[in-house]
Amino acid sequence: MSKKNEAYPVVLITGAAKRIGAELARLFSTNGFTCIIHYNTSKHEADELAKSLNEKRSDSCFTIQGDLNSEITVTKIFEFCTQLGRLDVLVNNASSFYPTPLDDCNQAQWDDLINSNLKSPFFIAKALAPLLRKNNGSIVNISDMHARQALANHPIYSIAKAGNIAMTKTLAKELAPNVRVNSVAPGAILWPEHETDDLEKQQSILSKVPMGKLGSEKDITETTYFLAVEATYMTGQTIAVDGGSSNSL
Repeated sequence: MSKKNEAYPVVLITGAAKRIGAELARLFSTNGFTCIIHYNTSKHEADELAKSLNEKRSDSCFTIQGDLNSEITVTKIFEFCTQLGRLDVLVNNASSFYPTPLDDCNQAQWDDLINSNLKSPFFIAKALAPLLRKNNGSIVNISDMHARQALANHPIYSIAKAGNIAMTKTLAKELAPNVRVNSVAPGAILWPEHETDDLEKQQSILSKVPMGKLGSEKDITETTYFLAVEATYMTGQTIAVDGGSSNSL
């Protein structure tokens, strides 16, 4: 890391090694940001992504590993951002997602889903708030349309994402006027990795989307970038990017 990095705005994206997180890193990098790619277990994907971005612009991308439920990881992230000299945007993207039917769920699943979708984003925002304040920065939380309409067999996840939206509103008040906080609530964008072959379930979901199709990663990344960088008079808002699904619920 060198002092020249301080000339570029810096974004930290959690869970950024693949899928939407990786596309977010590519978009922010294309727009002149220095990117910090957080990952937990996807080291190969994170390293390959950082390599590709650094080939386009040297020293423009860094990786940092850690379990976001650990205070040690949060401290490590804060120290890393401090060494870079600034932080302009935090995107809380990391998330666990899997079914937890009421009759079969357990406390370990509760802890995992609440931690990854609510607890960790809150304490990362708390830790990084001093750096964000210095640059009138912003936070974007990636929530879910099911924060507002519970998803069957996913009670814990739905509760966690509802809390995520409440957190967005609360942090917007706590951090104003120096830091804006908004969230994006995706609908059907990418199939969960454990459901990519379930064609019957996919068709059932798409039949309930007014636009009749799956959204793209670009739909989420561009909305996130807009909220993070361009929407300078917006805070405490959640933007649904769901093909109209939330209007038909």
